[in-house]
Amino acid sequence: MLIKKSEDIKSSEITDKNLYVTRRLFIRGGVLAATVAGTGLIYRRFTSKSDESQAGEKIADVQAPPPATPPLNEKQTPYEDITHYNNFYEFSTDKREVATKAKRFVTRPWTVAVEGLVQQPRVFDIDDLLKISPPEERIYRHRCVEAWSMVVPWVGFSLAKLLDHVQPLSQAKYVAFESLADPKQMPNISTDVLEWPYVEGLRLDEAMHPLTILATGLYGETLPPQNGAPLRLIIPWKYGFKGLKSIVKIKLVEEQPPTTWNIAGPREYGFYSNVNPQVDHPRWSQAMEQRIGEYGGRRTLMFNGYGEQVAHLYQGMDLRKNY
Repeated sequence: MLIKKSEDIKSSEITDKNLYVTRRLFIRGGVLAATVAGTGLIYRRFTSKSDESQAGEKIADVQAPPPATPPLNEKQTPYEDITHYNNFYEFSTDKREVATKAKRFVTRPWTVAVEGLVQQPRVFDIDDLLKISPPEERIYRHRCVEAWSMVVPWVGFSLAKLLDHVQPLSQAKYVAFESLADPKQMPNISTDVLEWPYVEGLRLDEAMHPLTILATGLYGETLPPQNGAPLRLIIPWKYGFKGLKSIVKIKLVEEQPPTTWNIAGPREYGFYSNVNPQVDHPRWSQAMEQRIGEYGGRRTLMFNGYGEQVAHLYQGMDLRKNY
């Protein structure tokens, strides 16, 4: 598990949120009709935080997890970039507009239903949910499907902790997730760019893996609306292919559940959707990535660099067929 204690973070790795920071972004030319040319245009611009109220509240009592594996010694992406370059189609397909359109998104009160093939189904108030496991800081590298990448210091807890709490039945083989779809707060819900609500799914062993977390914050602060507040799913070896924001339902099921991107583009997005540089996306290569804020590309790592921890989950599988 790639975990970094807060006291190990060098001050040089953290950009002050009140300073102007350099941003290097990809512009996507469309939702499903974009091409490499449309997504490959990179530009660098200076920006300052437009509204200091967008900063979240400090999270109290964040736990430092035990050093199970060596820390991720990579420069963290500045807070400004993480919170102002967002995929959140319920608000906008333009990554640079999500923060503005999500600014007044209400995250309290909030409940999450955990149901299906479990012994103890329950509807959790978000604040009760956060008491199941003390939050930890997890620093994960992420590669998005459009080939840009970040290093994000999340605050959250293992999904396995929640699933253990409700006690899955032996018939449960998959975990299905559902996001909020509220047209009053989420302007893009009124469009047909995707089918709503946004849904996602994992095999049960993927969901129970200790790297899979439910994030409640980043950079030691509560999760901003544009990043999926108040609760989002993080699977670091699938990031950019799989993820779910503003979760309202988690259901354990026997059959493989539908997923939004597989519905929208079955030729492009399979159920497993692992980061795999050896299997090209139909519209662009997966071999390289562009780290936000850097010049020049990087080679994409198999399973986003988490192969040592997760490759055993797919032993014997054809990952070209099971993409």
